[in-house]
Amino acid sequence: MKLKNILCAVAVTISVNAFGQQYDLVILGGNPGGIMAAVEAARMGKTSLILERNSHIGGLPANGLGATDIATRGATTGLFSDFTQRIKAYYTKKYGKNSQQVKDCSDGFHFEPSVAEKVFEEMLAEQKGKITVLTKRQFNFSDGDLQMTGTKITGIRVVNRNTGADEYYSGKIFVDATYEGDLGAAAHVPYRIGREARWEYNEPGAGRTYEYWKSDPAEGSTGDADNAVQAYNYRLCLISDPSQRAPFIKPENYNREEFASLVEDVWTGRNTWKMMRGVTKEMMEANRKAIQNGGKSTLPGDGWGILKLVTINTLPNGKTDANNQHAAFISTDLPEENWPWPTSSWEWRDKFAKRLKDYTLGLFWFAQNDEALPQSFRDEMKKWGLAKTEYEDNEFFPRQVYVREGRRFEGMYFFTAKDALPVAEGQRPPLHKESITASHYALDSHAARKREEGRVHLDGFISYPTAVYTVPYGVIVPKNVDNLLLPVPVSGSHIGFSTIRMEPCWMALGQAAGAAASLAIDNNVKVQDVNVPTLQDRLLDEGATLFYYRDIKPSDSEFKTAQLKGLRGEISDWNYKK
Repeated sequence: MKLKNILCAVAVTISVNAFGQQYDLVILGGNPGGIMAAVEAARMGKTSLILERNSHIGGLPANGLGATDIATRGATTGLFSDFTQRIKAYYTKKYGKNSQQVKDCSDGFHFEPSVAEKVFEEMLAEQKGKITVLTKRQFNFSDGDLQMTGTKITGIRVVNRNTGADEYYSGKIFVDATYEGDLGAAAHVPYRIGREARWEYNEPGAGRTYEYWKSDPAEGSTGDADNAVQAYNYRLCLISDPSQRAPFIKPENYNREEFASLVEDVWTGRNTWKMMRGVTKEMMEANRKAIQNGGKSTLPGDGWGILKLVTINTLPNGKTDANNQHAAFISTDLPEENWPWPTSSWEWRDKFAKRLKDYTLGLFWFAQNDEALPQSFRDEMKKWGLAKTEYEDNEFFPRQVYVREGRRFEGMYFFTAKDALPVAEGQRPPLHKESITASHYALDSHAARKREEGRVHLDGFISYPTAVYTVPYGVIVPKNVDNLLLPVPVSGSHIGFSTIRMEPCWMALGQAAGAAASLAIDNNVKVQDVNVPTLQDRLLDEGATLFYYRDIKPSDSEFKTAQLKGLRGEISDWNYKK
C-alpha cells in the first residue's frame, strides 16, 4: 500500500474522535525539516505526528526546488545524505547506472519534484508504527489553538480541511517545522520580521541595500532597518520537450502593464550584473539594432529567451528547476506584496498564493506572446512550458509558495553574519562547540522591493560568500518554552538567516531536533537542558557532520574522533590529516 493511502486511512480513523490523542512529538509542517525530525525520533524509539496543511508532503524540494542549494557538498550530511543517496539510487535502479538520468541527478543533489516526494514518503513509511502523517490539517495560530500550562505546551488544535472539524492532539515535545513560524508565535516566543539595520550586527548587505548583482553597495544604500520581507516565488519545473510540456495559459486577471518594463530590458539588454557599469546608452542602442536585424542580445551578463526570465538548473528527464533570474529587474519573484505573509491568516496567504500564480503565468504569457517584444525572443520563449508529468492534480503548477523567510525567533543563540564569515582570510568562521550541524551557503537574500527608477538593482538582492560554518544547538531552542523546538524558523538576523535557510541545513536541524526531543523525553528535562555532548554523540553516530574537514567523510573510521577534536578546538585546519 502506498504511503498516501495509509495517510488517508489514518486521517479518517483519527478525525472521528481525536481529543487526547498523544504522541511523543507533535510536528507542525511536513517539509524536510519536519520529516527528518520525525525520522530521527522514530529511530530513537519515539512516536511522532506530522500535521501538514497541504495535501502532499515534502515542502519545497517536492515543489520545484530540485537543484539543491549547498555550496560545499559534504558540509551537511546525516539524514540529508541519506536523502541524496536514495535519490541517486532511485534513478540508478530505474534507468541504469550509466543513464543520462543518473548523470543529471548529480549524485542525488538534483531531482524531479515527484521523485523527492517519493523518497520522503519512503523514509517515513520505513518507520512503521512510529510516524503518523495527517495532511490537510490547518493550524490557525489564534487564541485557543495552542494549549499551554505555564511554559509548557500541552495540546494543539487544527482544522481538518477535508471535513471542517476541529481536531486536538497532545504531545511531550512540539516541533515548529513551518516556514512561517506559526507554532512558535502561538507559544509567544519573541520573533522578528523584516531587516535589521546594517550597524546593529555590522552585517554586509543588511538594511536597505542596492547593488549590482554580486557587487558592492551603490547609491541609495542606507543600511536602514525596515519591515521588508524578501520576495517569494514559485520554483517552476519547466521543460522544452514538445511532447512533455504543457502550455502557459493566460490568466483571467492578466494585466499587461505589470510586465511592460520587460520590453525595453529585452531590446536594450539592460540587466543588473556589475558589468553594466561599463555599458553606455550607445551600446544599448546598438544592441537594439542587432536584435532588429534578427540577432540576439550581446550585452555582457544579459540572458536571451528563457534565460532572460529565469535561471535554469538541469534535472533528470529533461526537466529543470527554474528560479527567479537574479540579474533581471523583473522575473518570477514578486517583492513587496508578500510582506504580510508571515503573520497573516491562511485566508490571506491563499489569496496571495493565487495572486502569485496568476502573476507568474501572466509573465510567461507576456514573454511568449506580446508583440512589443522581438519575434525572435518570443520564439525562444515558446520552446518552454510546464512539465506535464509534475503536479498533475494542480494544473502542472507547484502546490506551494517558496516562503524564503517568515518569522525569525529570538532563541538561546541568535545567528548573524559573523557566524558564517571567516575570522580571517583562509580561516574558518567562529567555532560553535555546541554545533549540531555544519553547513555552507552564501549570505543570500532576494529582493525586498520592486523595481525603482534609477536604481542599479532591486532593493535587498544580495549575495556574499561565506565559508563552511557550524550551527549551535541554541538556534533551534526558545528561551521561554520548555518543550518546543524550532528547526525551520530558527533564531537569527535577516542576514544570518539568509544562509541557514536552505533545505539541506533545515534537514540537518530537523534531525537534530528529533534527537534532542528524544533525549529530553528520555531524561525528563526541558529542551533547554538537553545534554549537548550526548546529542552530538548521537548525531555523529548517525553520520552527521558537525565540524567539516575537506579530507574526511562520515564513512572514514576516524570520522567521529576527528569531529570531536575539531569541536574541542584541537584542530582548526581545513584538513584533518596533516
